[in-house]
Amino acid sequence: MDEIGFYRANEKPYGVFSNLYKRPIIFDGVEYQTSEHAYQAGKARKESVKKWLMDAPSPSLLAMAAHGLYVWDISPDWSKTKFERMRGVLLAKFTQHDDLRELLMSTGDARLVEVATVDNAVNRLWGEVNGVGKNMLGVLLMELRDKLRAEVKAPVKRKSAAKKLAGESLAA
Repeated sequence: MDEIGFYRANEKPYGVFSNLYKRPIIFDGVEYQTSEHAYQAGKARKESVKKWLMDAPSPSLLAMAAHGLYVWDISPDWSKTKFERMRGVLLAKFTQHDDLRELLMSTGDARLVEVATVDNAVNRLWGEVNGVGKNMLGVLLMELRDKLRAEVKAPVKRKSAAKKLAGESLAA
């Protein structure tokens, strides 16, 4: 597979890559219903707005509400911090759930693309619409996949080096 597209949280098997996929995560010491909740919790400037967002009846309604916030309700540095927050949220999601991590790792080197159907700025930022967009969710998932892959390989190298050193000291 050269490319794996995903969008709806209920699509098998890759819908789990959607932030709307219903799986709780703990992020910054708080348990959230979904990764979308954890991400959007960082967007609100005021606690009352954050609570209002978190009380949305579904992850998709939460996303819609968060995208419609007035500029004065959004944290002033949000445009600078949102990608780093998403990195952290994705790391939490895919390290707290073995099955999700295994599915992400099973994608090999395939390009991961959030394939949206409605053409708007949000969909073109986080995904692609008709092949056009920055696909930031896909990019961050691929970065995470590479990071997790590197972490799996790193302990093996350390063990090999330790065995080699142990062998050298026994021979000395």
